[in-house]
Amino acid sequence: MLPVATATMSWSSIHWDLIIGGFALFLFGIQYMGDGLKSIAGDKLRDYIDKYTSKPWMGIIIGAGITTFIQSSSATTAIAIGFVRAGLMRLDQAIGVIMGANIGTTITAFLIGMKVEKFALYFVFIGVLIVVFSKRKKVTYLGEIILGFGILFFGLKLMGEELGVFGQLPQFNDFAEVMAKQPILGLLAGTLMTGLVQSSSAVIGITQKLYESGAITMVAALPFVFGSNIGTTITAIFAALGGSLASKRAAGVHVMFNVLGTLIFMIFLYPFAKLITSISASMNLAPMMQIALAHIIFNGITTIAAYPMIPFMVKTIKRIIPGKETERIEVKLDDLDPRLVNSLPAGALGISKQATIKMGELAIDAIKESQEYFNTRSGKHNEAARQFEDAINSLDLKITKYLMEIAHNSLGEHDMDQFIDNLQVIKNIERIGDITMNLNEFYELAYEEKDKFSKGASEDINEMYETVLEMVNLSLQFFDTREENIVAVLNDKENYLDLIEEKSRQRHFKRMAKDECTAAIAASVYIDILSNLERLGDHTVNIIKVIDKDIPMHTNAI
Repeated sequence: MLPVATATMSWSSIHWDLIIGGFALFLFGIQYMGDGLKSIAGDKLRDYIDKYTSKPWMGIIIGAGITTFIQSSSATTAIAIGFVRAGLMRLDQAIGVIMGANIGTTITAFLIGMKVEKFALYFVFIGVLIVVFSKRKKVTYLGEIILGFGILFFGLKLMGEELGVFGQLPQFNDFAEVMAKQPILGLLAGTLMTGLVQSSSAVIGITQKLYESGAITMVAALPFVFGSNIGTTITAIFAALGGSLASKRAAGVHVMFNVLGTLIFMIFLYPFAKLITSISASMNLAPMMQIALAHIIFNGITTIAAYPMIPFMVKTIKRIIPGKETERIEVKLDDLDPRLVNSLPAGALGISKQATIKMGELAIDAIKESQEYFNTRSGKHNEAARQFEDAINSLDLKITKYLMEIAHNSLGEHDMDQFIDNLQVIKNIERIGDITMNLNEFYELAYEEKDKFSKGASEDINEMYETVLEMVNLSLQFFDTREENIVAVLNDKENYLDLIEEKSRQRHFKRMAKDECTAAIAASVYIDILSNLERLGDHTVNIIKVIDKDIPMHTNAI
């Protein structure tokens, strides 16, 4: 039942600074805590996702666990889509991770329901002490987690105390009654708010506070909860933009799963509201815990109901987003079978070689995205390149570990040569990924200052990019087939790349002498960009030189 509005209350009576300030602290606390958790976990998050998600049900468990840990379903979903984009995860595996992420995100609402905010400032105090006085990084990260945890609940407390005043406003009372009669408005509001702030936890936290104050009824509150599940899919859509067909389909399934689950619960909104009220009464639950319970049941039921439908969802999304993936080597990390290491080392070397070629293809994808970022200035290409680099690093660790296990066997001379060649090729590909990220950092420096590269400079950089891409393709082809004619072609390409770099430097110096370089940052990093593109070529040529021992390697490129 809504409280009776008092005649003295008005919109001017509300301390809006506390509401917006508390909301800002809440969002900052979630991000700060999540950053600290991810810093402690390092690359283990990605390792867990790609290691333990061979089956969709395993993906659900891992997705829920990691989201509970880092408090960001969006981050977990983006990682899964990144692996799909890189060809390291199947669509059905990614669906499991996405479903699990929805379950994991309910923990924040549960903690809010437990009134943890009463101890918020104690967490802030402890966190600050650790961050200020800690000498070790790991301990500092722990302090950041505790500090972020305290900040988010302190922000919620500030915001919540003022949100409670809404229930005393005649205008909001009328608005709440409309929301109760037209729940679709609450659904749309929850969707839009979550899409804007990129945090379903924030929207649900506000809903819990409004419901606790009596400003809205259960029937009006639940659509906000449902809408937050739709709004959170925007991150998956951004992660898939410009990506592979598989990554777009993964994002599409995320939207499909969340929208369908929400629509079904909206149909049964009134019975579900009565169910939550009945359970809450029997368990004597506080108002905020009632919303948390509804959130948990909603996500739990939709996941359980949707799990058997995963194959159907895969087929459906392939019809909705038709197309055929470009043919490329598919290497599942499960293929790196440790049992094969002892029984058939030569076969294990063959599998590691195919995985290395896959790693090289990811490097090509990263370079293409880097070039797109240079030409379009679009952050989505920068993020896509970073996702490919993450996948390259993941493969680097796993293939290297696999090769080390193979090396423990007594290898013949030929197998030992293959082992050494593969190991060195991996390291050169990994460096190609690193240098590509260096290039993007130079572009970021220029673009943050709104600098532009001249037409001539852009043409030179693009010509070097195209030459490098041709070289990487040729080197991978040689690694796979050992066709001798490729060596001469690649050497010609390297000489041409060196020539482009030298000519580009000269043209740049002439432009500077004529005072034509008006963009200071772009002008200062231009030579570094040329240098890094040339280094990409060096590492590419090293791939064939580790195989053909008669050709000296570029030792300065490592």
